[in-house]
Amino acid sequence: MKKLTFLTRGVAASLFLVAAGSAAADTIKIGINQPLTGAFAASGTYIVDGAKIAAEEINAAGGVLGQQIELVIEDNKSNPTEAAAVAEKLITRDQVPVMMGAWGSSLTLAVLPKLMQYKVPMLVETSSSSKITTQGNPYVFRISPPSWVEAEMFKESLPDLGIKKVDFLAINNDWGLGTISDFSKMFAEHNVEVGLKEMMDQAAQDMSAQLSKIRGSDSDTIIVTTGVEQLTLVLRQAAALGITKRIITTGGSQNPDQLIQQAGGAAENSMHMVFFAPWDVSKTVHPEQSQAFLDAWAKAGHDIAGVTESYRGYDGLKVIKAAIEKAAVAEPEAIRAAMWEIEVPTLNGNVVFQKDGPEGNESGQYIANGTLVVIKDGKVVPYGD
Repeated sequence: MKKLTFLTRGVAASLFLVAAGSAAADTIKIGINQPLTGAFAASGTYIVDGAKIAAEEINAAGGVLGQQIELVIEDNKSNPTEAAAVAEKLITRDQVPVMMGAWGSSLTLAVLPKLMQYKVPMLVETSSSSKITTQGNPYVFRISPPSWVEAEMFKESLPDLGIKKVDFLAINNDWGLGTISDFSKMFAEHNVEVGLKEMMDQAAQDMSAQLSKIRGSDSDTIIVTTGVEQLTLVLRQAAALGITKRIITTGGSQNPDQLIQQAGGAAENSMHMVFFAPWDVSKTVHPEQSQAFLDAWAKAGHDIAGVTESYRGYDGLKVIKAAIEKAAVAEPEAIRAAMWEIEVPTLNGNVVFQKDGPEGNESGQYIANGTLVVIKDGKVVPYGD
């Protein structure tokens, strides 16, 4: 018994506990690791709200494998150390066989060692750092586009945009640094000059120093990467400084409708890469599914501004549900293996995972669909309309 007690801190016993706990439970537990407080709280809350809508739909239709699903929601406080601790708690105490998380790239990267240690899969719904799927972690399956995929999408608009030189303003973490790296490579390949690379801490509220430097440069475009709350401040401060350069955001976590509400005229003419475009449901990949989600979102009393981010939580849970069904058992290894065999219609598109990373230990990556939109006259419209 002493040996068994010791091994609960290792891989074998943890797997035993997770499998046994899942089999004995009245519900199938799914761990949700999101920032519900701290700098990214608005975004994490949107993800959770989207996941709750999916859970309600799944349970109303009979659940999974004859059982209802139960979301075990934990707050990682927008902190990587806390994100890792939350993952361990979900696995060892709550005995979840699968998780979704952890919003930001630095948060998700902090969780990855726990997935390997306990051999439990995680669906990554938002994070964009390329490192997440290239480190040789076979328990990672991502539905959000890495920054290199986003850069590839963006290059299609370069001829129309006529960009000659860009400056970057990005959050100082793996998300922002990865965006600068991948977009800089793409720009270099297409003869677009890269100028300043300004960084901002995630808790910073005054970006006037960085913006003043950018105002004095000879760039025509500013690429901004951060969450919606900080982006609101950036837009307001750029307007106050009289900056008239084109502002384009990346990452899909900027919620254009929310920017209109919070930044007002300062958001006018800003451009954004989004991965769910609800402004014209008929143009989404699965219009009926999109409308059903929007109806459920409104019925729940949520602000429409959150749908461009909350869809990730909704899609993520639908993918997890499909994997559990395919596995035919709510056990970590079976769910991990099933992720490679599913094709799931989601709000973004039909999710199929491609292999990414070292041979034999690949992570799963879905190549997402994206749309460039612009705010005109206080409304969101597709670029080019």
